[in-house]
Amino acid sequence: MDGFIAYVRTFVPIAIGAVVTFLARQFDIVIDSESAQGAVLFVNAVVTGAYYALIKYAETRFPWIGWLIGYAKSPTYL
Repeated sequence: MDGFIAYVRTFVPIAIGAVVTFLARQFDIVIDSESAQGAVLFVNAVVTGAYYALIKYAETRFPWIGWLIGYAKSPTYL
């Protein structure tokens, strides 16, 4: 079960980063085509990392907030 929790807590922030990046593109944030692909990847990585770090920090004070990264319990590793 802990392996599943670890995967969920990894992939949910990635999905959130992808959704935020998609929404930014829907609001007509336009850059030139040569820079677009790299910029989208960079923004997605930054949003994903920031989201995960924010939730992990908040989770130390409010354990229930872990649901925002897919599971409210940290996995245990042997």
